[in-house]
Amino acid sequence: MVAGFFWIAGELLLPGLALLCRNWRVLQGAVTMILALCPALLLESPRWLLATRQPERARKTLQALAEDDCPQDSLLTELEALSEEPPRPRYHSVCEICSSRVIWKNGVILGFAAFIGSGIRHCFTRNLVPHLPHFFSSHLALVGTEAAACLFVCLTAERFGRRAILLLCTVLTGISSLLLLALTQYLLELIVLTLSVVGTAASHAVTMLSIFFASEVLPTVVRGAGLGLVLGANFVGKAAAPITAIPNSRGFFLHHVVFASFAILAVLSIMLLPESQGRSLPQSLQDGESQRRPPLFRRPPREDHLPLLAPHAIPHGYSGLASSTKRMLRSPDPPREM
Repeated sequence: MVAGFFWIAGELLLPGLALLCRNWRVLQGAVTMILALCPALLLESPRWLLATRQPERARKTLQALAEDDCPQDSLLTELEALSEEPPRPRYHSVCEICSSRVIWKNGVILGFAAFIGSGIRHCFTRNLVPHLPHFFSSHLALVGTEAAACLFVCLTAERFGRRAILLLCTVLTGISSLLLLALTQYLLELIVLTLSVVGTAASHAVTMLSIFFASEVLPTVVRGAGLGLVLGANFVGKAAAPITAIPNSRGFFLHHVVFASFAILAVLSIMLLPESQGRSLPQSLQDGESQRRPPLFRRPPREDHLPLLAPHAIPHGYSGLASSTKRMLRSPDPPREM
């Protein structure tokens, strides 16, 4: 989720950079150069290096991260175990995701959710344009809704689970879209504005949480490729927004109907996802295939078949149980009050 705050900080700095450049070509070149230099400052993931059997590179990365401090004992033990065998790196391709069953299903659902969250957003921001005529005010308002959505996800996803919050945000997105699609001309302007703000924040939360959820559900050996597909679906949804900007066309209505229907379909699909809260990250393809969907509503613990004795009075062995029963039978009964 830290990456989401960095992305929002970059969007806040974008208007200042636009004022400095004064030209969209120079602005595009400056942004491209900044994004191209960012990967060079990052280190390779030690978890991915260990999962692909590259202990030497993993050791160097851990030493660089620890800044000449010793890594944890568990990591050292795993590195020593891998070093005993001949280092044979094993890489995995995107085609292995398509040949799987559970991993492919999770990736498709999360990519579909990210596609909907980014594609349907223009249906809500279109109603905000008349209230924010200036570019900088509209941009800052959209960034503010994104920051609120990011903060909401950070406060709730760890407490209630990733799948539950993703389902809630998708439901809010679908309901807001359907209400605006059917009742815009009958609702008050304040209600339309409220639904647009809620839909904008919820759609951004759906996109951000889908990407974050994919980084926890997909196995380490194919996590980079899977995240690339989910992010690609996100940008495809953003590319569909210019269709609605064509003047004197019916593209906006068709765009709104299609994405509102997709939002309802996404609500049903998210129920098939596993829950990653409180679980270790899957390393291999076998770990990713072993993930199962938990029940949507947690069942209360059953209170029947209670033991006859208190938990602290239950002995650990059957011999102790027999001796304690004999002592209870031999003890005199307490006098009864008349």
